[in-house]
Amino acid sequence: MARRFCVQSCPFIVPEIIWNLKSIIIEYLCNLNLVRRRKMGGKRTPLYGIYQKYQGKVIDYSGWELPVQFTGITSEHLAVRQAAGLFDVSHMGEITVSGNDAEGFLQYILTNDVTAMNDNDVIYSFMCYENGGVVDDLLAYKYDKTAFLLVVNASNTVKDYDWLVKHASGYDVEISDISHQTAELALQGPKAEEILQKLTDQDLNSVGFFQFRDNVDVQGIACLISRTGYTGEDGFEIYTDNELAIKLWELLMDAGQDLGLKAAGLGSRDTLRFEAALPLYGQELTEQITPLEAGLGYFVKLDKDFIGKNALVQQKKAGLKRKLVGFELLEKGIARHEYQVVNQENEDIGWVTTGYKAPSVGKSIGLALVNIDYSKRGTIVFIRVRKKLVKAKVISKKFYSKNYKKI
Repeated sequence: MARRFCVQSCPFIVPEIIWNLKSIIIEYLCNLNLVRRRKMGGKRTPLYGIYQKYQGKVIDYSGWELPVQFTGITSEHLAVRQAAGLFDVSHMGEITVSGNDAEGFLQYILTNDVTAMNDNDVIYSFMCYENGGVVDDLLAYKYDKTAFLLVVNASNTVKDYDWLVKHASGYDVEISDISHQTAELALQGPKAEEILQKLTDQDLNSVGFFQFRDNVDVQGIACLISRTGYTGEDGFEIYTDNELAIKLWELLMDAGQDLGLKAAGLGSRDTLRFEAALPLYGQELTEQITPLEAGLGYFVKLDKDFIGKNALVQQKKAGLKRKLVGFELLEKGIARHEYQVVNQENEDIGWVTTGYKAPSVGKSIGLALVNIDYSKRGTIVFIRVRKKLVKAKVISKKFYSKNYKKI
C-alpha cells in the first residue's frame, strides 16, 4: 500500500479583508455554511503553507482551515471545465480495512457489491443506518480481497471509523485511520492526463474510470493514483506522504503552467460537483435522507445483505414519499441550501439542498427534496427566497453532461 505520513505547516496571518469579500462570493458560500465569522484555529493540511503563495483565501470548513478560492470561484470553475484545476483535498478521511475477512466485512457494511470488484477497482457506496439513512458516502479501493482503502468525508471520519469498529465483531479484520498521515491532491479537467503524464512513466491512459494504481513514481514521489473525480470532468486523485505534498503540488503546477492549470478551492469544487449533480453529504444525503430518496439506488444492491437493507426494501416496496429533483428558477433570484419549497397554495412541500447560478450553465438552478407528488418534470413550484416566493420549474438533474474518460 502507499505510504502515509506527518503534518508540516507554515502558519501565516489571514487578512481581515477575507470577511469583506464581495457579495457574490458570500452567496456562493452560504449554501455550504462555509463562512463562519469567528476566529480560526482549526486543523491544517500539509499544504497549508503553500496557500499564501497562490493567494489562497482561507476559511474555516468543518474545523479545517482551507482555501475557498485562489484567483476566484468562477475563474477556477471554468478552468476545470476548459483546462484543469488542482485542489487540496487532504482533509478527506482515509481508513484501511485489512485481514482475511476484509471483503466479507465490507460486503456487509457497504450498500454496493464489493464482491464484484476486481483488484485495483474503486466503487462508490454508502454506509447506512438500520433505518436506511446514510452514515456516509464514500469510495472503496480494492487492493485484493484482504486489503481495502476507504476514502470518506472529512467531517465524518471519526464517526465512520467508530461505525466500522462497532460492527467488526466476529470478523478477522484490522481497521486503521490513516488520515493524519495522508495527503490527497485532486487534479481535475480535460488537460489533467496530459499534465500528470509529464511527470510519470506510468501509462495513465491505461488507468480506467474508477480504477487506481499504487506505488506510481511521480518524479521520485511514490503515489497512489485513482481516476474517479468529483467535478464531472476527467481527472485524478493523487495520494502521497504528508511531507511530500508541497513538492508534489509544485511539480503539478509547474507541469500545467502552459496548459491553463489553476489552483482551485472549495468554492469551485462545490459549484462543479453541483452542476454534475453529484451529492454532498449533509445536503443531498443525511441521516434522514436515504440513497433511494436521493435518486442513488444504483449504488444500493438489494439482492445482498447489508446494514439498513430491510428499511430500504420496505421503502422501495411502499413507494417513495419524497424525491430529490432538479429545478430552474423562472424569475430572478438564487435558491440556497434549506430554502423552503412550496406549492401554488403556499403549502410546504420540501426544501432546497443546493442552489447556485451555475457558471457553466448560466442559469439559477438547484436540487430540492420534495413531496413525491411534485417531482414530475415540468411541475411548477415556488422557492421562498428570503421573504419572496420565486417561481421555479422541476427539471432533470442532468444540468451538465459529464466528461469522464471511460476506456
